Amino acid sequence: MQRIYLDYNASTPVAPEVTAAMQALLADHYGNPSSGHWASRGAHDALEGARAEVAALLGARPSEIVFTSGGSESNNAAIKGVAFARLPGEAHLVISAVEHPSVRQTCRYLERFGVRTTEVPVDRTGRIDPQRVADAITPHTVLVSVMHANNEVGTLQPIAEVARHTRERGVVFHCDAAQSIGKLPIDVGELGVDLLTVAGHKAYAPKGVGALFVRDGIELDPLIHGAGHERGRRAGTESALLATALGAACRMARLEPCGDRLLELRERMWTRLRETFGDTVALHGHPHERLPNTLNVGFSGRTAAEILERVPALAASAGAACHAGSRELSPVLSAMGVDPRFGLGAIRFSVGRPTTAEEIDGAVEYLRDVL
Repeated sequence: MQRIYLDYNASTPVAPEVTAAMQALLADHYGNPSSGHWASRGAHDALEGARAEVAALLGARPSEIVFTSGGSESNNAAIKGVAFARLPGEAHLVISAVEHPSVRQTCRYLERFGVRTTEVPVDRTGRIDPQRVADAITPHTVLVSVMHANNEVGTLQPIAEVARHTRERGVVFHCDAAQSIGKLPIDVGELGVDLLTVAGHKAYAPKGVGALFVRDGIELDPLIHGAGHERGRRAGTESALLATALGAACRMARLEPCGDRLLELRERMWTRLRETFGDTVALHGHPHERLPNTLNVGFSGRTAAEILERVPALAASAGAACHAGSRELSPVLSAMGVDPRFGLGAIRFSVGRPTTAEEIDGAVEYLRDVL
């Protein structure tokens, strides 16, 4: 069987443009970017050039970009950074009920220090009501964190509307945009966010690199302490190599947008699935306000793990990569109130830049054969 990869929300291959940018650094730019002598100059320039590329994609200033090891570290740095900067004292966080584990578990950890968390429920499409977020804010709320796009079902949140409420209350607003970068235009000014998470391996850069947008004036306690790297916001010698990779990926996303093509492929698959399975397949997530590449569908009376085990050539996720192998309804689908008859058979298909129409048709044929 021909192998078909439809799990781009879990991770993407490194783009050729990104590989080429990294190879250019491997031979000569070995110096420490912070050393200040001739051997460090190339690495320093590469690092700052990459910072400018990330900033350009987000509509930010280069000084507002902090390089991290990925989305989970960026989320931890944002949430812990705001909370610890305001301790000791009362601190309250507001998040949605469908946040990534790196947000939810960070909030659970902060409860050890007396920080309280309120989870705002979502509707059956996975969207929050901005007014319910506003209603959850108290005089002690220090941070609201709402993801831009859900990693499992792709539902987009009304970030700009939430931001209007947080600005009115003087509350810092963090947005996890790990899944959105490279699929949708992201402008931190238009969104109105104070902190925003970027994950490299979701956007054709290698694993192990990400970024956190920190709006000028936002006070964060550093997650990693040490010397004054990244303007004192993250200690540790920066990897010019990985930063360059992320910068190249962001440049590609800015200059070669692919959202329309991804949407066409996603809709092609949904049409083929409905034609093949009729009422025994159901869509999870918002019908329109959704990532252009993401299709989460449930097969009635089946379990996702069972289906994927029978089609080893098809790479997709049972709910989400974080829940791979689980035969329980995922926390996201549970929060959405999805019928378990379809929820247990939920598979997330996510297309990417290399995906072809032939692969879409082949994947549906594989599913037809086993179901």
